[in-house]
Amino acid sequence: MRTYTDLLPFISGSEYEAHFWNVIRGKSVPKERMMNGYNTATGGYAVTPKMQSKLMNAIRNESLVRGLATEIQAYDGAVRIKAAANDGMAVWVPEGGVIPTEDGMADFSDIRLDTHKLAAFVTLEEDFVHDSTFKIENHLIQRLARNFGRGEDKAFITGTGANMPTGILADVGGADIGVEADQLTYDDVVKLFFSVKPEYRRNGTWLMNDETALALRTLKDDVGNYIWNHANDTILGHKVRISEFMPNAETGTKPIAFGDFRYYWIVDKRPVCLRTLVEKFALLGCIGYLAYEFLDGKLVRPEAIKVMKVN
Repeated sequence: MRTYTDLLPFISGSEYEAHFWNVIRGKSVPKERMMNGYNTATGGYAVTPKMQSKLMNAIRNESLVRGLATEIQAYDGAVRIKAAANDGMAVWVPEGGVIPTEDGMADFSDIRLDTHKLAAFVTLEEDFVHDSTFKIENHLIQRLARNFGRGEDKAFITGTGANMPTGILADVGGADIGVEADQLTYDDVVKLFFSVKPEYRRNGTWLMNDETALALRTLKDDVGNYIWNHANDTILGHKVRISEFMPNAETGTKPIAFGDFRYYWIVDKRPVCLRTLVEKFALLGCIGYLAYEFLDGKLVRPEAIKVMKVN
């Protein structure tokens, strides 16, 4: 299968872009004019490089986890990446002294990547689609980015790894448990913080939902000091981020995560593919659009993020 890089010379030109938008507007275009961008698995077409760039920027604005994680493009079709596991430190060496080295191969581990498919569907009224003044690209990007962003975040947090990315809260492949508690207490939140190694605490972020955040806002130590800094929404000097996909603090759940989310890697495997459904919604006076993302997500160092588990 050709990669996106292979396709770029064929889909970057003005001819492909013109044909692509004619297809999106429901017009008939000879298939041979679009075959370079055709995706046999979905029946759609690779979006133009210009739209791909705009759409990914819009998705980043919608996705909380993408803003914290590390993003990688693996359009070459690779199924494995190597993650460095070395936390070594630079050492001082005297003039003419021996420079200490380690067996570098031992510092890397193979991480298998899958190509999971995330689908988003929107409809538009034909009157808008056929109106040459209607900014269809901007509208599609806005709608798709919102749908993709939420779908991504749910998987990046709660995904099981089966037909979806492996989420931060996954029992297998997810974050390590830093503390187990019967309820949310000041001491247990502090224990969770210090369960993370200093090198991961340095750029650490708290992740929880609204209900948990509300509960933590009222927690005090023995002398009446709040654990939550109400002036800047931080806990122990680190920013709190809110996600609707984090669970409530109930038995068996993991309501709080803390650590360096840069060690969660999001790997985009192919460009977004867009399929037009004209006949299916013709009686409704609409045109449907089915878009697909192809990606995976994994926490490459489970110790970089720790979670609290409620017993």
